[in-house]
Amino acid sequence: MEASFTSAGVFALLSLGLVFGLKHATEVDHIVAVSTIVSEHRNVFRSALVGGLWGVGHTASLMVVGLLVLVFRTAIPALIAEWLEFAVALMIMGLGVLALTRLLRHSSHVHLHKHNHDGQSHLHIHFHEAATRHGHEQSSAHTHAVSSIGFKPVLVGTMHGLAGSGPLTLLVLTQIKSAYLGLFYLAVFGVGSIVGMLLMSGLIGLPFALTSRTLSGLHRRLQTAAAGLSIAFGLWYAYQTGFASGLF
Repeated sequence: MEASFTSAGVFALLSLGLVFGLKHATEVDHIVAVSTIVSEHRNVFRSALVGGLWGVGHTASLMVVGLLVLVFRTAIPALIAEWLEFAVALMIMGLGVLALTRLLRHSSHVHLHKHNHDGQSHLHIHFHEAATRHGHEQSSAHTHAVSSIGFKPVLVGTMHGLAGSGPLTLLVLTQIKSAYLGLFYLAVFGVGSIVGMLLMSGLIGLPFALTSRTLSGLHRRLQTAAAGLSIAFGLWYAYQTGFASGLF
């Protein structure tokens, strides 16, 4: 006989789903991808919104795949799950490349500047932002960012949800016999991931927000570091999921 939604066992299971959802949001590939998107914003609220929207896309894809798995009582093939993980690696690399390209494109001038210190010659890369000299350009970029804030994090969250749906739905399929309870578990898990990533992206966005107005040089360095980390991690993750795992 299936457990009722009011039983202690079901309550414990759903509580565990919420905790796992919160923890799931802190996985490294999720944090790196969201950090790259958050680095584009200069407001903590909007940074947190990025994480919340990531969670919405992540939960939506989990629910769709979970519904199919529970209705047809079949697991996602391991090969498809591996290809989805590899696609996530490529996506993370792409986010880093796009962020780095955006940084260079928004710089009106990039040049090497030579300094002499105690007889030693040093070369430094200098960026001069057009937005800092032309107020209307900064306003235009700000407006564009507001209008497009939802698309990228939802898409990235959806891709992460698809990639993580294999092992999660397999767990639900083998441990939870009720399709309704299984979907409810995935929904609670999704709520945990939304809350967890909303909090994490808000924290990640804090240094970008604090340095955006008065410390433009440091702000740009943080953005460059986020883009570089995304590219480096994406390359490593692609190797792990594509070559070390035997996919290729």
